Formats: sequence, C-alpha cells, structure tokens
Amino acid sequence: MYEKIQPPTTGERITFKDGEPVVPDNPIIPFIRGDGTGVDIWPAAQRVFDAAVAKAYGDRRQISWFKVYAGDEACEQYGTFQYLPEDTLTAIREYGVAIKGPLTTPVGGGIRSLNVALRQINDLYACVRPCKYYAGTPSPHKSPEKLDVIVYRENTEDIYLGIEWRQGSDHAKRLIDYLNNDLIPSTPEHGKKQIPLDAGIGIKPISKTGSQRLVRRAMKHALRLPPAKQQVTLVHKGNIMKYTEGAFRDWGYELATTEFRDACITERESWVLSNLEANPDISIEANARQVEPGYDSLTPEKKAAACEEVKDIIASIGATHGSGQWKSKIMVNDRIADSIFQQIQTRPDEYSILATMNLNGDYLSDAAAAIVGGLGMGPGANIGDTCAVFEATHGTAPKHAGLDRINPGSVILSGVMMLEYMGWQEAADLIRKGIGAAIANQQVTYDLARMMTPSPDPLKCSEFAEAIVQHFDD
Repeated sequence: MYEKIQPPTTGERITFKDGEPVVPDNPIIPFIRGDGTGVDIWPAAQRVFDAAVAKAYGDRRQISWFKVYAGDEACEQYGTFQYLPEDTLTAIREYGVAIKGPLTTPVGGGIRSLNVALRQINDLYACVRPCKYYAGTPSPHKSPEKLDVIVYRENTEDIYLGIEWRQGSDHAKRLIDYLNNDLIPSTPEHGKKQIPLDAGIGIKPISKTGSQRLVRRAMKHALRLPPAKQQVTLVHKGNIMKYTEGAFRDWGYELATTEFRDACITERESWVLSNLEANPDISIEANARQVEPGYDSLTPEKKAAACEEVKDIIASIGATHGSGQWKSKIMVNDRIADSIFQQIQTRPDEYSILATMNLNGDYLSDAAAAIVGGLGMGPGANIGDTCAVFEATHGTAPKHAGLDRINPGSVILSGVMMLEYMGWQEAADLIRKGIGAAIANQQVTYDLARMMTPSPDPLKCSEFAEAIVQHFDD
C-alpha cells in the first residue's frame, strides 16, 4: 500500500460509525512531525501524550505512532514539490485520526496550502478551535479568564475553495464581460452595478449542505457542555452578503429548530416566551412590539408578519418550551461578524460556541486565541464524518528550529482535543492539569516568560514538556 513508509506492526485502526470514532485500546495514529520548529515540538508533545496515557490507563491502553510525511520533510523523502505524498493521504484515510505539527506553505510550485488541501481532500468540514485561558498565562486583556469559547469554522467552502482568476487573464476578462453585460443587468436588485475591467475575480460559495452539517456538529458539542455553556451563536455578515452569509444564518436556524427542536430555543423564541411568562395576559401585538425593534414604524404587512411569528412560536413550542422550560435548553442566536469581534473582548462570558464560515472563522479564532495567550497556546482540530486531523495552529518559525526553545503548547493542547475526541478523557484531563500547573508556577517557554512580570527564566521546549508531566501528580 505504501511507497516509503511502513505502519507499526502492533495496533489497530480507528473506525467510524455514524460520523463518530470507534476507538480500540491500541490505536495506530499517523503523525506529521511538521516543518521548522516541528523538529522540537513533536518530540516534546509525544512525550506528554505517552506519559498521560500511561498514567491514566497503565497497560490497558497505548498509542502506536505512525510517522508520515508532509511539507518540506516530505520533499526530502519523495522529491521536489512532493509536499503531500499519496502515502500520507492513504495513511490518514486508512487510520482515521492523525495529528500534525506546523507545515510550510509551498513556494514556487505544488499545493497552494497544505492545511487547506488536507481539509478538502478528506472533507474535514469542521475546524474546531477552543480558546480557553490558563491561569498565569500573560495576556493583553484585563480579564482573559472570562473568555471560554469554541469556534466551529466551516472548513471546505467560502473563498478558501480557491476558485479565482488573476486580473488581466483571459478567464477573468470573459467572466467580467458575462457578469457586466448579462447577469448583472438581468438581475434588477443589482441596478447599474459594474465590476471594474481590471479586477481579479474570486468565487464565494456557501452551500446549505456545508452550512448545516457544521451547525449540526456545533449543536451536538453544545449538548455535551455544562448547562450554563449550552449556547450556539451563528456568526455571519448576512446584512451585506444576504445569499451567502445570510443564508448560512437561516440554514443554521432551520437545522437547529428541526433536528434539535426538543433540545433548543432560539433567542427570539425565548423573548416571546419570556414576555408571556412575565404577563400571561399579554396580547399577541404587545408581545410582537417588545420583540421587534421599531414595531410601530413598520408597514402593516411587516406588523402582521411579526404578530404571526409570535402566534406560531406560542402554538408550536409553548407547551414544550414555555413556563421557563426553555431555560434548560440550548440557546441558539446569531451575531454580525464585526460585532462579535468587539463582544468577545467586551462581553466574553456571554458566548460559548461560535459557528461560522471559513473566512470569518479564520479571523475570529486567531483573535480569540490572542486574548488567552496567543497561537502558541491555541489548539485546533479538523473533523469530518470519517476522518479527523488535529494540528498546531501557528506557523513553522524556521529561525527557531532545532534550538529547543519554542512553545509546544499548541500541539500538546491539540493532542488533548484528540484524546477527548477518542473518549480518553482521563488522559486529556491529566494534560490540562499539568499545563495549568506548569504555567501557574511560571514554568514556561520564552514566549510566555518574556510577557510575565517579573520575567522568569524560560524553560526549553523539552523542559516545558517534562514540567507538564511532573505536574500530573499534583
């Protein structure tokens, strides 16, 4: 099956049933060391993973690691521009769950982005990025501990699909001509808009299928959270991009209120039911007036629609969700993308799971990570129905490679996500405990140490891993 790699002689494959992993006690897990500082980060991370599994389960469970190649290391093994060899794709597909360090973005040929390619080839449609604060981690914010969110980013669509044409190319000219002279004039809502003749063109596809399967995973995750954190916020720019981002919002609500009807309440539904609970004699119109901003200025048609919405909510879920029952259900709401960037800083404790499209999710997850300590402490997962790849969220930092000084926290915390995904919660909890205690005791690598006051002597990458392991017994 393989050209240059060989699987371990012991261990079993992880399989999938109904989109969830079925994990043996001795799984074979492919790993990609990563480029640049991957040479330091991966050994440190593997040390922590193996120690946690051994501490939690003794001889009952063990991971058999399977080294595969991607990035510059793959080119060394397979030849120029072989950044993502078929061996690696086959191994990830065959064994189901993999973990990777940072990878170089190819220059001069080959694949546009290795990370995007891995997601699209394996249909890893959900990028999951938890952003949680560990006490003692330096942060530019006064109260970073208030932020505890999980970003669910759609991973396969939006502009990241990579369908675009260079300015001045024949294809771009032909497409602009077709848009300017055919499609736009035949669409009255676009008026006299025209695309500049010297523009580059990109396509932004957002599908109902892609949107709803992402929201479905976010809803399932919310069900596993403590009651106070059971909230899913649909993040979009639908006020401007109505048929892509606005549709994402609408499809998200549709999915939540059909597949999860018994378990969820939308924000507007909660307002209607709350008004009724506060005043059982409230009229439909008075209720609508409290729910709909500027109700008295609306046209008669819009007023009627608002009243009809109130009636439908009371009739359809009043018995099952009314009288305060909705308070124990998943809250589903939506926020405009630019607004949520402010709110995770000014009102961070009001949010839990943020479900959004590809580009918004890219921005939002990095911004949230900055609040709790930066990408060095930011884990990530790419999850599909038959495969999952866990990854470092930072770059390769080649100038630090081989110096044993970089922070391995991102890959280690991604491994925590992997262990949780596998159902090995005891091992995951040990690592969280170890990282928290190490940081609280100022046993940190230079990137965190230089931000602390007073600044402690920084640990090496490998020493930070050892400190984490030593704190398992605290």
